[in-house]
Amino acid sequence: MSLPGNDKKANEKPDKKDKFEWHDEGVGTLVRIVILGWAGAILTLNYVSIPGLEQKQIDPTFIASVFTSTLVSFGVDAGKKKDKERDDPSPKA
Repeated sequence: MSLPGNDKKANEKPDKKDKFEWHDEGVGTLVRIVILGWAGAILTLNYVSIPGLEQKQIDPTFIASVFTSTLVSFGVDAGKKKDKERDDPSPKA
């Protein structure tokens, strides 16, 4: 017979896999935010002219792919989803 306060699970230390690791996940998120900001700034400077600063035209393809893939890593889907009604080939009664 066990007493209510003597549960084995209460005395065990949390498993390392269950514990949120700020130094691992925080650094990873910070790096992704820096990359997102850098890519956004480069893309913005490619299309906006700032007085007193020479505007250089670059090919934004690589920077746009980095920007999009970083957004996807945060769970943002930039693609357009089709309506369910348009995809359904069966005729409606």
